[in-house]
Amino acid sequence: MTANLGPLDWITAAETSAVLDALEAAGGADCARFVGGCVRNALIGRPISDVDIATTLTPVEVTKAIEAAGLRAVPTGIEHGTVTAIANHQPFEITTLRRDVETDGRRAVVAFTADWMEDAQRRDFTLNALYARRDGSIFDPTGHGVADALAGRIVFVGDAETRLREDYLRSLRFFRFMAWYGREAPDAAAVAAITRLKDPVASLAAERISAELLKLLAADDPRGAVALMASTGVMAVVLPEVVSRTRFEALVEVERGPLPGAEPVLRLAALLPDEPALGRRCAERLRLSNAERDRIEAALDPSHPLSPAMTSHQVRQALYALGAQAFIDRAKLLWAQSGGEGWDRLIEQAAGWNPPALPVNGADAMAAGLPKGPLVGAALKQVETWWIAQDFPADRDETLSVLHEVARELTSR
Repeated sequence: MTANLGPLDWITAAETSAVLDALEAAGGADCARFVGGCVRNALIGRPISDVDIATTLTPVEVTKAIEAAGLRAVPTGIEHGTVTAIANHQPFEITTLRRDVETDGRRAVVAFTADWMEDAQRRDFTLNALYARRDGSIFDPTGHGVADALAGRIVFVGDAETRLREDYLRSLRFFRFMAWYGREAPDAAAVAAITRLKDPVASLAAERISAELLKLLAADDPRGAVALMASTGVMAVVLPEVVSRTRFEALVEVERGPLPGAEPVLRLAALLPDEPALGRRCAERLRLSNAERDRIEAALDPSHPLSPAMTSHQVRQALYALGAQAFIDRAKLLWAQSGGEGWDRLIEQAAGWNPPALPVNGADAMAAGLPKGPLVGAALKQVETWWIAQDFPADRDETLSVLHEVARELTSR
């Protein structure tokens, strides 16, 4: 199937032209072609986020060509042939055509080549093994990439088991691409190979696993892909903590309906039971960021019960105790878990209320006659309890009066 992308804006942009002109000045016409995601997404009408380029030039030649054109060259993956060109603050990842010399399922040793067909054979899926010239014409070396992309078929290039043994992360990439682009039943050969080779996925670096998981969970509706991951046994390898997908599936439904917007970290939390310590261990095992770890741990904490029947004052009390993010996350999980109405009201109120600061401080406590030390903290804690119970009054004079009363009680003991 022949196809042409046409003169798209990102192809004809001045920054893109500057990079291609630089490469062609060194390697001649057609020494560089767009590759992978930008070609695939342009073909099927999806947004373009990154523009990647494949070239017959070596990394040294790429660097010289880019710098000779007055652009910046960054050696972002030089051992694998990748140089990033920066044109007017826009990055372009440029990779020399490659063939695998040695693979162990986790990393590869590559050799550079000038053969476009050879480069295509080491790519994962046919819809990613697509190249486009600057005139928009597509080169489809597998003969199936264009058709598979248009149909939403996720098919490995060549033999599925061979591709997986080259890099076991491709199992997770299969599920991710099914979630984002799959519209047909999963390829039977791919599913069989992934099932056979599920155990070696555990040997991958945690950062690689978590990156793919979060990308998968960021899809609009990843439920089918996650179910497939479970049925192949890969879920038990990468997320052994998962005992049920029911809450996760209900959360996706909520995020696709009443509260549109996918939140992959919360979706990951929804797959786990309400055990904060387990959530923390899972996040640490996956090497998530501290912020992501803390968010999952807080979302799984059942010690602050929430209910659609809460009054506005009770909502504010819980918000003050939990913080807006933890409150909203917990409310969404409970909504997904229990169903019912009224949860959207809680979440809307949480998003629209900024917890105020206690209008007195340690200096006020010492001015009220308390010595520097633990009594100051004790007094402020008592005042804060009163202040919360009174629904966060902003009147500083009234709060100071309560502080003075508390100070007198503490110093008289």
